[in-house]
Amino acid sequence: MKLNQFAIVPVTPEQERTELVRIQMIHERDLALPTVLFFHQLLINSFPETQTLSSGEEKIAGLMATPTQNALAYLRTHDNVSQQVFYNIYLQLLYFLPERDFDLGDPLAITHKVNLPIFKTATLDNTELLHGWYQLLITHNMNGQTFLDDLTSRGYFQAMVHNAAIKKPVIFNGKTQAVYDTTALIHEVVYVESPQDTDHDGQRDLLKVEVTRPAESNQQPVPTLYTASPYNQGTNDEAGDALTHNVNVPLTEKPVTSNTIGDQAEINRDVPAPREIASLTQTAEERMGNSFDYSLNDYFLARGFAVAYASGIGTKDSDGLRTTGDIEETIAATAVIEWLDGKRTAFTNRTDNIAIKAWWSNHHIAMTGRSYLGTLATAAATTGVEGLKTVISEAAISSWYDYYRENGLVIAPGGFPGEDADVLAEETFSREKQPGDYYRIKSKWQNALNQMTLDQDRETGNYNQFWDARNYRKDVANIKADLLLVHGLNDWNVKPKNVGKLWQAIRNLPITKKVILHQGPHVYINNLRSLDFTDMVNLWLTHELYDVDNHAETLLPNVLIQDNATAETWHAQSDWLAPDNPVMTLHLGADKLTTANQPQPVQQGFSDQLPTKVFRYYAKHWDHWQAALTDDSNAAMAGHRLIFKASKQTEPLVIDGRPTVHVQVAVNQNVGMLSFQLIDYSHFKRLTPSPVTLAGQAMDLGYHFKKESLREFQLTNLSDYQLISKAHINLQNRDGLTTTKTVSPNEFYGFDVALQPTHYNLQPGHQLGLIVYATDMEMTVRGNQPLFYTIDLKATNLQVPYLGH
Repeated sequence: MKLNQFAIVPVTPEQERTELVRIQMIHERDLALPTVLFFHQLLINSFPETQTLSSGEEKIAGLMATPTQNALAYLRTHDNVSQQVFYNIYLQLLYFLPERDFDLGDPLAITHKVNLPIFKTATLDNTELLHGWYQLLITHNMNGQTFLDDLTSRGYFQAMVHNAAIKKPVIFNGKTQAVYDTTALIHEVVYVESPQDTDHDGQRDLLKVEVTRPAESNQQPVPTLYTASPYNQGTNDEAGDALTHNVNVPLTEKPVTSNTIGDQAEINRDVPAPREIASLTQTAEERMGNSFDYSLNDYFLARGFAVAYASGIGTKDSDGLRTTGDIEETIAATAVIEWLDGKRTAFTNRTDNIAIKAWWSNHHIAMTGRSYLGTLATAAATTGVEGLKTVISEAAISSWYDYYRENGLVIAPGGFPGEDADVLAEETFSREKQPGDYYRIKSKWQNALNQMTLDQDRETGNYNQFWDARNYRKDVANIKADLLLVHGLNDWNVKPKNVGKLWQAIRNLPITKKVILHQGPHVYINNLRSLDFTDMVNLWLTHELYDVDNHAETLLPNVLIQDNATAETWHAQSDWLAPDNPVMTLHLGADKLTTANQPQPVQQGFSDQLPTKVFRYYAKHWDHWQAALTDDSNAAMAGHRLIFKASKQTEPLVIDGRPTVHVQVAVNQNVGMLSFQLIDYSHFKRLTPSPVTLAGQAMDLGYHFKKESLREFQLTNLSDYQLISKAHINLQNRDGLTTTKTVSPNEFYGFDVALQPTHYNLQPGHQLGLIVYATDMEMTVRGNQPLFYTIDLKATNLQVPYLGH
């Protein structure tokens, strides 16, 4: 177990004293107390749930000061506080247990696991106690939260919550504290008028927005965390399943063209005039009950932030049609920002035209969310909309082509073969859940859906106008908001290319940008024990939305990456995918990857066509197919892919960038595709594919408020291999994404294929492997065609970017 903290703000002793007084942990008069009494007072303050001195001292007696004496007995029999005693009590307050987690006789032995203060003397005075206590408050405990957050969940700030004389927000160590009353949160609904008419009914689309805000916002404006979630009004899972496309279809030849995009058609965006405002009010007339939420947003409700959720066009209680990622969805997302920034109209209901402003907003907005939610945040940022100060996008799409397509192929997001833009539109078109509303627009929706099916073009997989309109990276120059990007290096749903290409595109923009890369798939990381992610976001948002000069822009690492080889370990570095990283070239020999090229030409081939029974089994059991693909002793896959392995590593190799295969290939027909996987071969323990639950409902998000389970990646998964990266390409697109060429049977073609960007620590004893194959049972079309591929090994190599020493 290791607690990694990156959001600790260095402060001077004078600042520590000022901040401890600010949160009423000490009073100036306390500093004149004898050291033991001062320590006693600090310990009493550590049990805010107690109401009397006797009950507080009972809690103190539950801590051990030495191997033979509890803390209360120690305080009653000593006139000083030693370093060792302080450390022992410090660790126990963080829920470390003596004899199990640390030794009472040598508490400093776990310094590598937890933040411990450094003292100059063996016996502490009040000044050093004050410093040590400040450090304790900002240090993470075994439940993944700071000691101060732990005190908060036990009622420490309740007196301040209800004290009107306390100036809010309260800042401690550069972060906002939970001094807002979560028992009095205001829940209200408004309908923002968006400058669009996507259902063509002659009126601007109204968008339902659900707002939760502190009652204190009635007296003092607060910032807003805004999450655009197409899912929060419900989904049509059965309809989406019914629309899912068949992927057991052959790869077909597509027309030759030098430009798959063609001439850009002019978009007709005639927008009806705004509604006439009948009157103005500051009072919403609609409330909401339980709704979609996100625990990271919930955490900030007690810290002086409002939270807004909007599902956007084509969702229940809103107007419009779903369009899956185009400019119309972006306009809907930014319309809500403009209302929060005081520049757009919202109404109290859908009919009376009674306007309501976000009068409680301080016009500082952040967008948050994962997957589609983070995608819309990215889209909004590329408009440069005013009021959007920052985006925290997790596992976000930056180009929808890179989600549903790759290099001229139809490619499924991991786990969802047959899904496409039209399927996702149908799944999120929650207006269907309101029959009276849906009846009026059913035919419009079906026509729009049919057009989307046609425009997305599953026949060719080309990058066309439809996908170009859904590529946010074209507009990154407009970004004004600071960006905090979070992505899983093993996310095969929203693949790492989405964050990698965005990171490269924004590298030189005059904004503050950070990226956090974890070892998980398509998951949140705000409840991991090993990382102070919530604190980092708190530091970031306090700076961005409350304009506190806490140095978040320089204190937080530019790049933070979770190590894949060592549990609960995170590394900070200045860049990721740096263009000047050194590159190692590995040549393909007979089943081998070597630094030396083959002296003689060698060709190896494989058939993509499996026996019918085997094909049908693997088409339904992707995990078994993946295991067989990587296993060079598997008889069922023999002759159906090529595996090349390097020698075992003698020292660590940290791959950082986009591995690239330069391949020389021929196929026996006029169509073909290639797929590649980069593999770590070794029989070792690896991190669990997803975080495991360490303790249910262990993380408190406020006092008597919501809870979150504590989770972590564990180094317990014993396996023979680990997928590092992968890629796919249509051979007709060998010369570029927007160009398609003829494939002549049995003619060799040479080209480069960049794999998904990665950062991977290949340890000694492990082997780097490259698998060359064609059909990917989980992602590509599966025609099981009689295609035979021949690789010219002498002209083929693997280029691996890595971090130099």
